[in-house]
Amino acid sequence: MNGKVTEVVENDLKVLSDMFWAHISSDPDYISHGEMQMGVGVAAVEDGKLSGRPAPDGKAMWDKYIMSKFRSEDAAVMKFECDGKIAGFCVAEIMEDGAEPFGMVCDVLVDKNHRGQGAGGILLDAAVSWLRSKGVSGIYLESGKNNASAHKFFEKRGFRHISDIFRLL
Repeated sequence: MNGKVTEVVENDLKVLSDMFWAHISSDPDYISHGEMQMGVGVAAVEDGKLSGRPAPDGKAMWDKYIMSKFRSEDAAVMKFECDGKIAGFCVAEIMEDGAEPFGMVCDVLVDKNHRGQGAGGILLDAAVSWLRSKGVSGIYLESGKNNASAHKFFEKRGFRHISDIFRLL
């Protein structure tokens, strides 16, 4: 796929927000505990099965989140442009919880019209490269429990399933 990865500029944030919201609205399997913790998604139990769905005020919460990552020195928000349009984006950040700082790939999202063409792998590689350039060795990501296609994508690129998240409802 022809295109390039660059850092997002502030004028890109609305495009990212619209892309993200359209995606989780049409594919709630993307919603993980991260989206639930920040108020973007909510847990729903239907027919005895737990799943996520967009929160009523989730778009405003995600706009707040992406702006904070955009402004943070410990995060990178990158976009993949193809033919002058944003075809996908990723968010990576450096976190610390008492041990060595670690990297977290928070989001990798490609527009549905550009999936399967390599943009996601290019974005994930860019996120990992940025984290490694900051001296981070441990790199993690999390994904919605029912997002099987994303799990295969991440495993194909060397990530391994190491834990599960539980929530009291």
